[in-house]
Amino acid sequence: MKECQICKNQMMVDWKNAELLRRFMDYDFKIMSPRKTGTCAKHQRQVAKAIKRARQAGILPYTPMLSD
Repeated sequence: MKECQICKNQMMVDWKNAELLRRFMDYDFKIMSPRKTGTCAKHQRQVAKAIKRARQAGILPYTPMLSD
């Protein structure tokens, strides 16, 4: 079983930290499951909420950009 990186490194989940949140999203900008990321339940909820807030604020995209 994977170890929660947020607990291990004692990081704070913040919706303004796009680099951290991008690690918990796949190539389609979907939120990855805790099985893939190894986050504990508490931090998975925080990450999901932060990603949703960052999307609302325009920091993270909802979908990948379509190229013409």
